[in-house]
Amino acid sequence: MKIINRYKLVCLGVFAAFSLSSCSEDVLDTLPTNTTEASVVLSDPDLVEQLLFKTYNSTESWGYNNRIWWSRRFNLENASYEAKFNFNNLDRFRVRAGWTPTNIGDFRLKWETYWLYIREANDFLLKVPTSEAMTKDADAVKVLIAEMKFLRANTYAKLVNLWGGVPIITSPFGLKDDFQIKRNSYEECIDFIVSELDAAITDLPETRSGDEFGRATKLSAMAVKSRILLYAASDLHDPTTLPNGPLYDYTKSTKWQDAADAAKEIIDAVGDRDLISVANAKQYNNLFLAPNDDILFARPFGSDLFGFGTDVNSLPDQTQSPSGYGGWALSSPTHNFTLEFNMEDGTDTSTGTYDPLNPNDNREMRYYANILYNGAQFRGRDVQYFLSDDPTVNPHGLDSPEGLGNQLHSSKTGYNIKKFQNESTTTLTETTAGRPYILYRLAEVYLNYAEAMYHVGGGVAEAQKYVSKVSTRALQPAITSVGAELLEDIKRERRVELCFEGHNFFDERRWMNTAHLGFDIKGLKWTKAASGVLSFNEETVVTRPWFDKMYYLPIPQDEINKVSTLVQNSGY
Repeated sequence: MKIINRYKLVCLGVFAAFSLSSCSEDVLDTLPTNTTEASVVLSDPDLVEQLLFKTYNSTESWGYNNRIWWSRRFNLENASYEAKFNFNNLDRFRVRAGWTPTNIGDFRLKWETYWLYIREANDFLLKVPTSEAMTKDADAVKVLIAEMKFLRANTYAKLVNLWGGVPIITSPFGLKDDFQIKRNSYEECIDFIVSELDAAITDLPETRSGDEFGRATKLSAMAVKSRILLYAASDLHDPTTLPNGPLYDYTKSTKWQDAADAAKEIIDAVGDRDLISVANAKQYNNLFLAPNDDILFARPFGSDLFGFGTDVNSLPDQTQSPSGYGGWALSSPTHNFTLEFNMEDGTDTSTGTYDPLNPNDNREMRYYANILYNGAQFRGRDVQYFLSDDPTVNPHGLDSPEGLGNQLHSSKTGYNIKKFQNESTTTLTETTAGRPYILYRLAEVYLNYAEAMYHVGGGVAEAQKYVSKVSTRALQPAITSVGAELLEDIKRERRVELCFEGHNFFDERRWMNTAHLGFDIKGLKWTKAASGVLSFNEETVVTRPWFDKMYYLPIPQDEINKVSTLVQNSGY
């Protein structure tokens, strides 16, 4: 594969990202500043392609923030309803302490990192269209330009999802330029992102050959468009909700139809087909271990590549396995979230056949594919979170605070993540050849379409049809509910189907569901009696408060100090 998967450290602040200044070694450079070197690169389509590859790092990977040692080993699940950071109950994302302009936890450096990628893209898009390489092979270079437009739009989507309206900058700054930039409105940003994606869609290829898996296609760009328009249409961006104003509002009366149309374009392009069918949890789990036709865009990984450089502890097998297996278990799913998984018969855990004394029995297939719980079969044995009442009779569980491995990593909630893990590897640090980090996939598009059509007049039947495509693939019944119950079913299906893929942090915010943003994080504490009988107590592990300002991150204060015309987000 040609894609460069290893991230390089970057050390540019936003001021440097808006200018031509740089710092010490390992900076992700744009075009060479030396005129001769730049002319060589711009004269050769293959070298221009290599220049593009670096910016694919903007799409990111298993770790949320590769510039911070801890957070290159876990992702946004630990700032969402899904899970918490496990080690010592640390508040790495500061979702309990709250964000301030001087401290946003492991979101730190994301602002300047994204702007660095924007600068790379701007430099490329300024110089490549008029380059000698374009005259030599216009068709090939047009595709490279479309790929870079896709990458820039995708990066802008990340910026607006975290901060609301941001400056729209489409050219690299010179030393004599005015750096007193202002934030564009949220709606202007969405319009810009969509226009860039539409331009990219025109020139991107329909498909890629196997050795180009991980490079953008028309469907990749269409998927970004589908997601950003769904987000824009949501409650958080309605002018009647707080915070409001140009930095946050999306006012288009056609917003839900636009979101539906964007998803439907993908559905039509793939032939309105069903998702890849599975017969059991193992087959479902395998969907995340290798390329398949349901993936619209992903980061590719070869047999010799880790999540970060050669750091074995950046692989999901190492970072998420229970402690007794030698894993770090950095993300502990909350008991609250596990209750989102239905029963095998399709009933829910609050009104259905759920037995609170036997929480792991008769659950839906995705529970067993995605969640490790006490007694789950994993890597040749049952997971053991329990402590023994009498260790002289029954030893403590292997994955308990008195078990094997680094006991500080034992799960604080009685759960770990199974999704993305490859049980066929012999060790936790063995790479899985070809295992992708999935960024956009068809199931999300069907859920995007279902949610958008729910809000479009007369769209109930379509909403039911496409949420059911996701539900029935998971061996659950078709969804036939209507009204508010249908919307809740779509949301639940989204939480479960897309779990641990970085969606829930944004979904609960755009839905303004404060009950899933601030809450008592529950866990199960298992014990084993001398008789061998297992039991558990449900307990509050930590309490996560909610602050209304935390729908958006604050712009780092250092950046406000450097660019005084940047308006800080509401509440900060």
